[in-house]
Amino acid sequence: MNTLTLTVTGMSCMGCVNSVKNLVSALPGINAIEIDLASGRVEVKHDPAQSDAAAIRASIEDGGYGIAG
Repeated sequence: MNTLTLTVTGMSCMGCVNSVKNLVSALPGINAIEIDLASGRVEVKHDPAQSDAAAIRASIEDGGYGIAG
């Protein structure tokens, strides 16, 4: 199990938080998602054999959000 921590931009409300959770949780191998709206910090625990960091990033960006860094 790996943990990926990202700073997601474009989240302004709890609806955005729920959208990001739904986007990421739709991927296989996602075990947990924690999001802090104030900082934009998104922590994803995942099985890298099923969903790697690139797939997680792509799912967030495809949903209309940005990733800092």
